[in-house]
Amino acid sequence: MDVPEIGDDDVLVKIAACGVCGTDLHYHKGEFLAKWPLIPGHEAAGTVVAVGGNVTALSLHDRVTADPLQPCLSCFHCTRRKPLLCDRLKAFGGNAPGGFAEYCRYPARQVHCIGALPFLDAVLLEPLACAAHGIERMQMGVGSAVLLFGCGPTGMLIAQLVRLNGGAHEQKLTIAAHPNAKLALAQSMHLADAYHPISPTDPSSSLSALQAANPHGFDVVIEATGSPSVLESALRFVRKGGKLVVYGVYNAAAKIAWEPFVIWERELEVLASFCSMGHVPVALDYVRAGRVRVSGVVDRTFRVEEWGACLEVVRRGECVKAAIVF
Repeated sequence: MDVPEIGDDDVLVKIAACGVCGTDLHYHKGEFLAKWPLIPGHEAAGTVVAVGGNVTALSLHDRVTADPLQPCLSCFHCTRRKPLLCDRLKAFGGNAPGGFAEYCRYPARQVHCIGALPFLDAVLLEPLACAAHGIERMQMGVGSAVLLFGCGPTGMLIAQLVRLNGGAHEQKLTIAAHPNAKLALAQSMHLADAYHPISPTDPSSSLSALQAANPHGFDVVIEATGSPSVLESALRFVRKGGKLVVYGVYNAAAKIAWEPFVIWERELEVLASFCSMGHVPVALDYVRAGRVRVSGVVDRTFRVEEWGACLEVVRRGECVKAAIVF
């Protein structure tokens, strides 16, 4: 394919690495924004190799990452200060060419310098930005008791931000997840105060034990697995007056069953967090300050011609985090 042409307000980035996430599995099936043919990849990092005539904030050879979402700024939602919900949202790697290619064109205003941060760490900045948006949506009170279902790469990032933004050590952050390499890494990073393995073969018993150990539930319950069955079960762990956060990415056709009376009688709040826009600088600040750890999360790398094998490894959960490298 040809190297992308840039406009006066764009930069051309030579991609060094691009993370692979669960959303890419959905894109591969043509779900969400995806329209084939498509170059996926929305967690990219690389080096600026060309700049448009109007670009002054970036220079050749800058090491950068990009916010992959570009709002139209003129639709109903954009003009009401909700650009993340743009009706004509352009998503690089979703419905516009993304980072699973040697070069990618980005609007300069969406590109951020990463300095000396390793590229394989920088691919975590986009999911960390999404986690930061999620934390803002949650509005946790100081001392909140939090239950996090799932500890994939995004879950690990959410866990760290929970501890920095209201999750109390003495009231504990609990991670509930399958006993695998991801949970082992979370434990080695000391991300939570308690870890509750969920048996893949007998999840009901595991969930019953978790409920028995926490009879009053949690102030905030975050569902970050993308499993409809886990989301359906998560409601019962929310403390009276608490919040359930729908964070995972689900199949568009999935359905669940909740009892409206329980939500009403317990005054529960159900809210969702959909990706991010404008939080990459916040994510960079956390990483540069050493407050959020991203190093070591990417444990498998693939060349772009190995995309099929990479996709299967991610689909089967055989890695913590995969990335395409150039």
